[in-house]
Amino acid sequence: MLNQIPDRRLASQAYEQLLDLIMSGQLPPGTMIQERRLAEHLRMSRTPLRDALLMLEHDGLVSRPGGRGLQVRHLDLDGFIENLAIRRLLEPEAARLAAGRVPATTLDGIRARLEALLAGAMERPGAPDRAEVRSLDDDLHSAVVAAAGNRQMEAIVRTLRRQTQMFDLRSMPEQLEDTCREHLAVVAAIADGEGEAAAAAMRTHLDGVRQSIVQRLARVA
Repeated sequence: MLNQIPDRRLASQAYEQLLDLIMSGQLPPGTMIQERRLAEHLRMSRTPLRDALLMLEHDGLVSRPGGRGLQVRHLDLDGFIENLAIRRLLEPEAARLAAGRVPATTLDGIRARLEALLAGAMERPGAPDRAEVRSLDDDLHSAVVAAAGNRQMEAIVRTLRRQTQMFDLRSMPEQLEDTCREHLAVVAAIADGEGEAAAAAMRTHLDGVRQSIVQRLARVA
């Protein structure tokens, strides 16, 4: 039993490291997973690595096309839209439930970071700090769904968000100002304890995400 604790800890560490490699694009969609090379890169044995890969497979971030080896999943447009439609059902409700329940210190910190990011975007258009954008987006959405108090919803939203972040066109600097303002509206409503306003603000934000993807694809086409 005692040996299982460090094993789980190593698997958790491997999971977080693999997740970072995927989200940062170092393991882009379509990459075939090579356990030996990954184990060497992460400097750990293949046992916790395999456990971590099973966790990623459960989250839908890697798959076995044709029953062969594991591959970093590619989320196509249809998958993205379906994913976002489910998020639109769940996350506004999470925001409604979270209103007045997220610690003020958490909201103040997120608000300050959003305002700093917005100011930077206005001064230097087209050059956002991508790591900070992703981190801030994660922190806000995670805080909201955690405060909703529904663990099943939290797990589902976490998985859906991670899959959405893998979408090839996820980086759109021209949408950063709108996104920051949408997030600030969510923060303000939750801070004020206004559940319906928080739900509406989250819905507006997710609609904006969907529209920005559609507009980008229309320009590419």
